[in-house]
Amino acid sequence: MCEVGDRLVIFPDVGTDLSGSSEFRWGERLASPSSAAIVAAMEPTARRLYRLVEPIHLVTFFADEPTDALMALGHRNYWDGYFAGRAAPLGRVPAEVVHAIFYNFADGEVARHIPRVWDTATPETALAAREQGSVAALRRILGDLADAPGLARAADLATRAATSAPMEGRIMYAGLRALPVPEEPVARLWHAATLLREHRGDGHIAALVAAGIGGTEAHVLHALSEGIPAEKFGRVHHLPAARLAAVVDGMRARGLIDASGWLSDDGRETKERIESLTDDLAAPAYDNLEPSELDQLIGDLEPISTALDAAGSR
Repeated sequence: MCEVGDRLVIFPDVGTDLSGSSEFRWGERLASPSSAAIVAAMEPTARRLYRLVEPIHLVTFFADEPTDALMALGHRNYWDGYFAGRAAPLGRVPAEVVHAIFYNFADGEVARHIPRVWDTATPETALAAREQGSVAALRRILGDLADAPGLARAADLATRAATSAPMEGRIMYAGLRALPVPEEPVARLWHAATLLREHRGDGHIAALVAAGIGGTEAHVLHALSEGIPAEKFGRVHHLPAARLAAVVDGMRARGLIDASGWLSDDGRETKERIESLTDDLAAPAYDNLEPSELDQLIGDLEPISTALDAAGSR
């Protein structure tokens, strides 16, 4: 989660990478090309692609254009637009359903926006505004890269991957798969990135559930793994202190947190196991691409990801 102007920006936990989660890595680069190459050689393909694809979708949460487009529909605040835009592929489902699918929001938070946002704009209208704003943001940030042949190739390859992954048990991904694929290359790349992100996110939630880690616990687990005190980590910071303390105490009782307040060996092993399973569950999305096509996709995405990271995807 991040403060951007006068609004609070968050997005779902979709599995972290070796340099930290997307929540804290925008605009950051590894220390040197050699260190980046070493990390890339060691990490699974699904995680490497996640690093490259994630900044494309993050404009949806960080850039002004998507927020402005959703606010122009008449929503009261950033959060109305967030829930309207992200939940729109699910249709007019109750808040309880969105809460369960999104997994890591505080109790009652979703219900402050769903279903009321549908009185302001339909899901279809929200989807169109979200895409329009995200594409405008990508074009502004990428400049000439937006019309480069490499972006069009990346859009085609990423779309092939994003539309060939298994849908079973992937609710957010399945909702997005039901939508038409845009024809314009920048829009198609953003749509593919959104599909791949939610596909990975669905798998990450499955990994969390299998490990017995709840939504708030997932944020605490990640924060501590990054050396950030739980009470300082964005998403959990707005929880009542007593509620957060109860979560931390529960994790300590389970042996995930040690007496010093940081992750125990069991806690670190649990985190690593969740991330490994997340990578495994995300990998089938890329099975439809030949090794040479994966190399091409990575090569075409690298300058796009670098430009977006440098701008903080805003």
